[in-house]
Amino acid sequence: MKTIILPEKESWNELCRRPEIARKDLENVVRGIINSVKSEHDKAVHYFSEKFDGVPPGNLKVSSDEIRESAVQIHQYLMNAINIAKKNIESFHSAQLLTEPVIETFKGVRCWRKGVAIEKVGLYIPGGSAPLFSTLLMLGIPAKLAGCKEIIVCSPPGKDGNVSPLILYTAQLIGISEIFKAGGAQAIAAMAYGTESIPKVYKIFGPGNQYVTKAKELVQQDGVAIDMPAGPSEVLVIADNRANPEFIAADLLSQAEHGPDSQVIMLTDDLKLIERVKSEIDRQVELLPRKDIALKALENSKLIQMPTLINCIDFSNLYAPEHLIINTVDANSVANKVRNAGSVFIGNFSCESAGDYASGTNHTLPTNGFAKNYSGVSTESFLKKISFQEISAEGIKNLGPTIEVMAEAESLIGHKNAVSIRLKSLENG
Repeated sequence: MKTIILPEKESWNELCRRPEIARKDLENVVRGIINSVKSEHDKAVHYFSEKFDGVPPGNLKVSSDEIRESAVQIHQYLMNAINIAKKNIESFHSAQLLTEPVIETFKGVRCWRKGVAIEKVGLYIPGGSAPLFSTLLMLGIPAKLAGCKEIIVCSPPGKDGNVSPLILYTAQLIGISEIFKAGGAQAIAAMAYGTESIPKVYKIFGPGNQYVTKAKELVQQDGVAIDMPAGPSEVLVIADNRANPEFIAADLLSQAEHGPDSQVIMLTDDLKLIERVKSEIDRQVELLPRKDIALKALENSKLIQMPTLINCIDFSNLYAPEHLIINTVDANSVANKVRNAGSVFIGNFSCESAGDYASGTNHTLPTNGFAKNYSGVSTESFLKKISFQEISAEGIKNLGPTIEVMAEAESLIGHKNAVSIRLKSLENG
């Protein structure tokens, strides 16, 4: 990790840059994959699965037998853990199903909004080096709570051509049976445009690497909605001299092990803490099975000393991290100053792993600075809000003249007439 001491404010924007593949090459590759899937459908999905993942062609759809048999491969203690997480996620996300009141904006004019589920949604569940069954909990549960009529899942198969039994078991637990063996940009394209096997959906959810994120960005240009730009994982920790360096190192490594393009940052006003955290990282990384991945991510990561904690929070708001851990004496006070972050973890024991798995909040969050203008996934992400209004005879008499004046000022006489005709009919009885 790079150590940066008291950087000038003019350098902050540069320090906020994330590691990335050359944009031109990335877009050209992904656009080629998308165009192939649009024209060749299943054939293209098979081709890219074999090319990138070494998976020979086979049935793209996971059979009901494969889903049913997945349970016997899962230890009971893990099933129990998944059930606890499911309950907590359901509790948190069901509270987001709010009924908005009917508002009488003017005498005789009633307006309201109603949340209606998006009918067809696609969930992308990463499954390459680490099958993220937890992401299926985070996406599938709110989709079910919202009432989405058709929920499909795409997840890359392993070298044996099978989707992880953990993902299949989790899908069965939630009540999802439409699962397909496809990953990467080709899976995003398949859900966006449809193939012989994979249905077209109206909105695509789920995190992924830069190829998946770029594919989501490109299909959005064709009118397919996406949840957010959710790319490589990242965490930023704000810590003071009272923080436990062992905890901080563990939090940083928990994100670094996601992938070589992940990024982790620590901000502190205490130089001695940086040295202690570096020592802990060196010690703990040797214990990780995914050591090589974590070390690659650490090459693009930073330990930064700032003059004050206020500078730390200012930098954090500029960086807009996916995950923000505040490990300071007065953590709640610091948290009140957060303006840009996907999810915030307050205090010494609020590790980011809790949000990743089982506390109840959603872990599908905006990355790469998009926390400045995007929220994380919620139950509302699977709903669209339809506005309604009902105007009585009394209402149009009261509000009509206002509408007529405004329409005439915009030279939209047809708009004015739609009101005037009604007012005249009321005058005539």
